[in-house]
Amino acid sequence: QVQLVESGGGLVQPGGSLRLSCAASGTIFSINAMGWYRQAPGKQRELVADITRTGFINYAGSVKGRFAISRDNAKNTVYLQMNSLNADDTAVYYCNADLWVSYGNRDTYWGQGTQVTVSS
Repeated sequence: QVQLVESGGGLVQPGGSLRLSCAASGTIFSINAMGWYRQAPGKQRELVADITRTGFINYAGSVKGRFAISRDNAKNTVYLQMNSLNADDTAVYYCNADLWVSYGNRDTYWGQGTQVTVSS
């Protein structure tokens, strides 16, 4: 059974920084991609950033230049460094993993979510 464990959320002032972590564990044959989504009150869940096993990165336009995603494939862990945070970044952030759990069995998994609040 695959489990995604997130950490690093919290309360920060505008202009501050946070670093999120997500570690995947369990029966994992191969990681296709891992990334981060977020959902603010009254809004749909949206992609923030993701990164493939080979290192290809995709960012939402609203976070380019401020956020940086990275990963440690050996640890099945993905990180999100968030800088220059503003109120629009306030949301629950969810880790996502696109995994092969066996030959012919590919699934998407989600973490429990971690709250990020940007407020003065």
